[in-house]
Amino acid sequence: MYNDVVDLREFYESSLGQVVRRLVRRRLRELWPDVTGQRVLGIGYATPFLRPFLNEAERVAAVMPAGQGVVFWPPEGPGLVTLGEESELPFPNMSVDRVLLVHGLEFTEHLKPMMQEIWRVLAGGGRLIAIVPNRRGIWARTDRTPFGHGSPFSSGQLRRVLRANLFVPERETSALFMPPVTSRFFMASAGAVENLGARWFKAFAGIQIVEASKQIYATTSTRVLEPRRRMAPSVAQPAFSGLAAERRMLPRLVEPEPKP
Repeated sequence: MYNDVVDLREFYESSLGQVVRRLVRRRLRELWPDVTGQRVLGIGYATPFLRPFLNEAERVAAVMPAGQGVVFWPPEGPGLVTLGEESELPFPNMSVDRVLLVHGLEFTEHLKPMMQEIWRVLAGGGRLIAIVPNRRGIWARTDRTPFGHGSPFSSGQLRRVLRANLFVPERETSALFMPPVTSRFFMASAGAVENLGARWFKAFAGIQIVEASKQIYATTSTRVLEPRRRMAPSVAQPAFSGLAAERRMLPRLVEPEPKP
């Protein structure tokens, strides 16, 4: 069950949430230092980490699950967020270059359909970053932050989920080694604690971050499932260039025929 979007927004607007935002953005920039000309999609509650890409990527958009709710973003410009089902993303096949999945895997009740949809909308050379609470970390053991809700993952569990859904784990990192407290001392020294933890205590990070690529099998024949009309989102729907005509009728995942 998803956290309510209001609770998520309030956390990331708090002093502790601001520290989390800064530390996680640093790790994301290490994995994606340059997204110039690419189309970036956030799924779950990814907007706190999408802002650095706004003035760099060709397009930035976000989908917030219906079970979570939606808030307008960014506040200073046209809306780039839509409300939708994670198992039916409102984008055409191979239309996105980068997907950032935050507060999604640990909450969804439709894990496999969601991963199939992410696979479908990712371009051939696309990359996915999945961020989940670390099962062994302190942040998963307290419900004072969003990372203490849902089902946490170990590093091995996250890699297995990705492989089982046609993704190849490429790079792995972690973040949030400081305890989830609002102490001024810990928040002021968060950068130093982060560097120390990343070097010596990786197993006890608050979150696991894995970048994966889309796995494509060569086949001799394919079967395309019948398109199904999708429910229009209740807020302004983002559009990627050249794709507006395909918003309402979208093909589903191309499934390879089994070999004889």
